[in-house]
Parts: sequence; C-alpha cells; structure tokens
Amino acid sequence: MPGDPVSLTLVADLFPNGVARYAIGGLLVGLGAAVIYLGTGISAGASTFLESTLSYVSGVSRFQRYVASRDWRLVFTLGIVLGAGVYAVVFQGGPWSTDVGWWRLLLGGVFVGIGTRIGKGCTSGHGICGVGSASRTSIAGVVTFLLVAIGTAQLVAALGVTP
Repeated sequence: MPGDPVSLTLVADLFPNGVARYAIGGLLVGLGAAVIYLGTGISAGASTFLESTLSYVSGVSRFQRYVASRDWRLVFTLGIVLGAGVYAVVFQGGPWSTDVGWWRLLLGGVFVGIGTRIGKGCTSGHGICGVGSASRTSIAGVVTFLLVAIGTAQLVAALGVTP
C-alpha cells in the first residue's frame, strides 16, 4: 500500500532528494516533446543531431535529407545541453564535474552514437516519444537499453573499474 511505512521508506531510499524535481523535469520533457510534435509532426529525438548538423557543411544526400528539420534539431540538442548546464549553475551552485577520464567519456559517446544508429533512435526518441505512443519497437528498444545498461553497470562494478 502506498501509505504504509515500508513503501514510504522505499520511496525515500530511491529518491533521497524527493520526487518533485523528477516530476517537474518529466513534465518539462513531455511538454517539449509535445511542442516539437505539434509544431513539426516529427517525434523528438537527439540521435539525428550529428547528421542534421552535417547537412550545414556537406552536400551528401544522407545529410541533406535533414535540411528542412536541421534548425529545430540543433536548437533541441543545444537546449538539452544548455538546460542541464543552467540547472547545475542555478540549482546546484556551479557547473557539474566528473572524475571520469576524458577518454572514457569520448569512448562512451562513440559507443552511444553507434548504438543510436543501430537501434534506429536514441533513448529520448524511443523512451519518451516512442513509449508514449505505445510503439512496440520503441518499447522493445527501451527494455533492451535498460537491460544492457544495468548489466554493464553491474559488470563494471564487479570488475572494480573506477573512473
């Protein structure tokens, strides 16, 4: 039951800073996805950012198919990064930092980029818009993302890898 002490303890353990920030963030993400869909008829997602950005400097047809949508895709992706930065500065007292080496971040980014191409989309596209529209492909993709991420995190922790 939601009101029993065990449930409240579990929620407190999972969300030590409360759930408000996650609820507000989720509402803002959902609102952003709805605005993009209503304005363009395209589901929001960040995985096509690189290809659409390359359409500014390359005449290759693979990139040129994004000319009509490249501007909003650029603003969308920059908004993700800048939004996180503004949040960190305003609500956390300064920019974020990590102990993870630059080469690991770069390598991880390359793997994520390859994965988004193989998976025909990213966690934002599949996870927010695809699951929200009950796409079986997106649901299968999100379940796969989560299982692989959980398994990888467990493996890395078991191996004792540190940043």
